[in-house]
Parts: sequence; structure tokens; C-alpha cells
Amino acid sequence: MDANTPSPTRHRVETASGRISYTEQGTGPVALFVHGVLLNGHLWRHQLAGLSDIRRSIAVDLLAHGDTDIAPDQDVSVTANANMLEEFLDALNIDRVDLVGNDSGGGIAQIFAASYPERVRSLTLTDCDTHDNWPPEAFKPFLAMAAAGGLRGTLDAMLADKAVYRSPQVLGPAYEHPEEVRDESIEAYLRPLVMSEQRTRDLQRFLAAFDNNHTLAIESRLKTLKSPTLIVWGTDDVYFDVKWSHWLADNIPGTRRRVEFKGARIFFPEERWEDFNKELRAHWRSAHAQAK
Repeated sequence: MDANTPSPTRHRVETASGRISYTEQGTGPVALFVHGVLLNGHLWRHQLAGLSDIRRSIAVDLLAHGDTDIAPDQDVSVTANANMLEEFLDALNIDRVDLVGNDSGGGIAQIFAASYPERVRSLTLTDCDTHDNWPPEAFKPFLAMAAAGGLRGTLDAMLADKAVYRSPQVLGPAYEHPEEVRDESIEAYLRPLVMSEQRTRDLQRFLAAFDNNHTLAIESRLKTLKSPTLIVWGTDDVYFDVKWSHWLADNIPGTRRRVEFKGARIFFPEERWEDFNKELRAHWRSAHAQAK
């Protein structure tokens, strides 16, 4: 890293939904990055580092994820998470953001953008929950395991033997090159989820709250969204077929560009980060030019 590049810093801020943990890096207009299930802001480390020259990039830890602390009865649904993002921005005195979402974080980003369009300078959606396509079929066995009481045992198994995380039966299909996922990243994602019984229960509640009624409820508003929108999709995603990128492009009137990363899978922000960062730079530059 260049000696002049600002280092990432971790913070927490109090909101009505909980004490929200986030990492930020860089200066300039704010870009807000929203991760998906089982992960946290660590997913976006390459975006924070690579775009710090043009954005104050913030990667938030969602409710029931990462180092965010919540009450045992806090709603952790995707709509509750979208509302939390508004509280989060208010707490930091941030007016508008360039919003970026992946996986269930992309569904949350759609709900936020449809509910608070005035807060969205631009929108970027990667492989994510869309319309009625969630939970995706390929993830339903994991949900069934969690519903049957096996979540803590599975998390412990993935932490004890990182090969379990990378296996075809668990999260291997989420990566183009699962064998290259570092042990440190698996620890960063999963260790917070077993730090206490409540943290594991919160994740269980997040999984149990998966319901596409949340995205269906905002579709009429999504179809009026004028924020400049970029859609980037991996073509080999077993969870979210590339057809859903076309659905989003057809239904969000602000869509300016739809891009396919050949052979990429859902977590390509980690694996294809250089290509993705180039797309973000171009998108933000174009959105800024259009706003003048």
C-alpha cells in the first residue's frame, strides 16, 4: 500500500437498532458497502483500499453480523437492516451515498434505495436477492440445517477445519477459486458469529426471516428509481442466475450499465476486485457528470 494511502479504521456508532460496527477508509463523497449473509464488512476490504483516493468508503456490519451489537429482540429482517442503514447515516451526519450491495446485502440495498431514494447518489448491485428469487434454491439446504438446530455446530466445524467452509457442501460454490480463500478471512467472517450464544441466535433469526415478501413489497417504488444504477453479475453464480441481472436492468429505470464477469461467482468483489473497482470508478465518474 502506498505510504500516502489512508489506513482503514474501525468504529462503532449508536443507533436505535443497535451499536453498529463499521470500517472506513479514504476521503471524499461517501460510498456505503453492504455485505450479505454469514459475512461482514471484511468482504469489501479491496474496495476500501483501492478506492480510498476518490471516496470515503464505509463497509457496515449488518444486524446479526460482524461486530455489530443488538438487543435480543431486535428485528433482523432485511427491511429492518435497510431501516438501520438510514439510522446509521443519520448518526454519522451523512446525507447521500454511493450504495453498493452484494448477496442479501443487495436485497437490502434495493429496499433502502426504494424507501429512501433521496439518500442514494448512485446504486450498484452485484449478484443478489431479487424479486421472488430468494432464498435461492442452492441455499435452502443451509437454511434447513439451521432451522433443524445445526447452525452452531456447522459454524464451529467451519472454524475448526477451514476446508469445511471451502467445501462444495458449504460455501465453496460461492467462490470461483475456493481453495484460495485465506484462513484469516474465514476467521474474520465466522468468529464474530460464535462469540456468544446471542450472536449465534441473532444469525439464526436472520436466516429464519428470509422472505421474498420484503423485496416484492418495494417493487413498485423500485420501478420508479432514477438513481444512476450499475449492475455487475458473475455468470457462474449457482445462487443468482444471470437472468436476474436482466430483470433488475429492465425494472430499475436509472440503470446505466449492466456488466457480466465471465466465470465469476457471487463473492467476486473479493476475487475480481480489480475489475470491479474499475467498474465502480467509471460508474461514479459518470453519475457525477450526469448530476452536473
